[in-house]
Amino acid sequence: MSRPPETVVRAATAVLMHEPAHRRDEFVLRLERWWPDLLSGLVEVYGGSQATVYDASQAAAGIDSDAPLDDRLTALAVRVVTIAAAAYADRPAELARLDQVRILQPDWFCEPRMLGYAAYADRMAGDLVGVGERVEYLRELGVTYLHLMPLLQPRPGDSDGGYAVMDYRTVRSDLGTNENLRELAAQLRANGMSLVVDLVLNHVAAEHPWAVAARAGNQRYRGYFPIFDDRELPDAYERNLPEVFPDFAPGNFTFDEDLNGWVWTTFNSWQWDVDWSNPDVFCEYAEIILYLANLGVEVLRLDAVAFLWKRLGTNCQNQPEVHAITQALRAVARIAAPGVLFKAEAIVAPRDLVNYLGQGKHFGKVSDLAYHNSLMVQIWSMLAAGDVQLAAQALRELPPIPPTTTWMTYVRCHDDIGWAIDDADAAAVGLNGHAHRSFLSDYYSGQFYGSSARGLVFQFNPATGDRRISGTTASLAGLEAALEGGSTAEVDAAIARILLAHAMILGWGGVPVLWMGDEIGLLNDPDWAAEPGHEGDNRWAHRPRMDWDRAALHKDPTTVPGRLFGGIAALAAARARLEQLHGSVASEILAITDPGVLPVRRRHPLGDLVTLYNVTAIWRPVPLRILVELGIDRPYDAITATSLAAAEDGNLWLAPYRACWIVQSS
Repeated sequence: MSRPPETVVRAATAVLMHEPAHRRDEFVLRLERWWPDLLSGLVEVYGGSQATVYDASQAAAGIDSDAPLDDRLTALAVRVVTIAAAAYADRPAELARLDQVRILQPDWFCEPRMLGYAAYADRMAGDLVGVGERVEYLRELGVTYLHLMPLLQPRPGDSDGGYAVMDYRTVRSDLGTNENLRELAAQLRANGMSLVVDLVLNHVAAEHPWAVAARAGNQRYRGYFPIFDDRELPDAYERNLPEVFPDFAPGNFTFDEDLNGWVWTTFNSWQWDVDWSNPDVFCEYAEIILYLANLGVEVLRLDAVAFLWKRLGTNCQNQPEVHAITQALRAVARIAAPGVLFKAEAIVAPRDLVNYLGQGKHFGKVSDLAYHNSLMVQIWSMLAAGDVQLAAQALRELPPIPPTTTWMTYVRCHDDIGWAIDDADAAAVGLNGHAHRSFLSDYYSGQFYGSSARGLVFQFNPATGDRRISGTTASLAGLEAALEGGSTAEVDAAIARILLAHAMILGWGGVPVLWMGDEIGLLNDPDWAAEPGHEGDNRWAHRPRMDWDRAALHKDPTTVPGRLFGGIAALAAARARLEQLHGSVASEILAITDPGVLPVRRRHPLGDLVTLYNVTAIWRPVPLRILVELGIDRPYDAITATSLAAAEDGNLWLAPYRACWIVQSS
């Protein structure tokens, strides 16, 4: 069905009866454009025998619960489209105009000028008003995209850093009000920045009204959660389920006395997974998405999206229905608020990553952005090993992504680093995957001889040997150790490693995102465990509060903060001038001529860009002929704005931890 049925169109226009004719026409045009994506997503998820799409809205419409499936799906589509129409009618004029701008420039988020910054609002500036007071600092860095970590009201006490949400429609009371959020979003837009907010899709807090109603015996809301009367099915599922937090939240199910049943709790006992096989859940989240969009949120980070669908006999991650659900939600957002993007938080195996941008029938229809977890892991692997061959192998194996989507690239984030090294990739370059993962954990926890890293082991799993790592970029890159008593040369080397890592994420294309404080070299917080509720989670070590006294030095190039801030800002400025770094342009790993240098090519009508990264502490050669063969016989480094010349041996020699972005000199 390529066009929406008349019943769907009539339902939408009834909601919009008080809108001007041109606004009604615009909505119908968008509905027609995105209807195939919406319908196919709904059919894939709710079109099977497991679908139960009858609810009170169908009864009101006179549709019998035993009606043919097509009628029941039509009723669901009517419900979803009327949700979109209501949000469209409520959309503020400024945001409606933004929608028009984004429709005319759909690749806006792929532009080389894009630079992200992620932070907890309270740890950055106290509250939302305080964040607004720091906008000029972000402008100096070149930021165009601000991701504020969980802003919505969480449960009291331990809330998994805010990811146990109790109210999706209310800003955390300690951060401000919904009006403060609306004002901050408008302030950011006026300064060329987009606001990014987390939306947790997999679970809610046990104190969320849906969960409270379920405990009280409300059967409608009990149906919002996977609940089991006994352990038979939970035990069957557990045979294939990993543990996310084996240290402090083992298992995936929790018995609740009020429910008299076992509720699915992937992350913590007080985070209840929701049941996406229930279309009521889909409609609830569609309304939430559009509510946040109308507050001015421009990008929604879909947290824990990989876990949405439960299938017996699997690890219940990356199931096909996840991509269909996301496609349908994205279609709803496109109809009502096309200025909004989806970003998938899917920290999964490398070969599963690309599915969150859409492959096969979902090609380009799932999320607009996805975290390039593989690149992040390989950057740290290259710096530890001083060797690029594993990274080259792993990055070459990733399938191409849709040109209408792009990657989020990052050195680190608020979370721990899990060593997503594929065993097959490791074997292809003569390594043992398990051994290499163990090496990386040893290296970044400082246990490996000669390592200057100061990370902390997070969630050691004795059954698998898995040891993830917590730590700020500066502490993992050796700056903490160097400042404790190292030489000037060691400080210089640590700064060079930090800038090299950032050159890699800024030079890959997509949207590079900095974590708050990395631009001034914030170290691990030594008092992370002293804050109530944090003592059992050492990830808080790499979530220090912003040191604004240290940040005040960001303009002084003789200081560590000034060198890092200036270096990253210069990279961002150089990046903004290079059309080759548009997010739709693919990165290709060239043949490795030296195991210490990663060469990456980006083809573009304006001429190729070749980026070179020396991941070692010594000078390394790159034959000039490689560039000449690509049409670059007058190499120019866009980072330093200087021409490059080969030595007498015909090589370009790269200094330790040197990055070059090379184009043909004009």
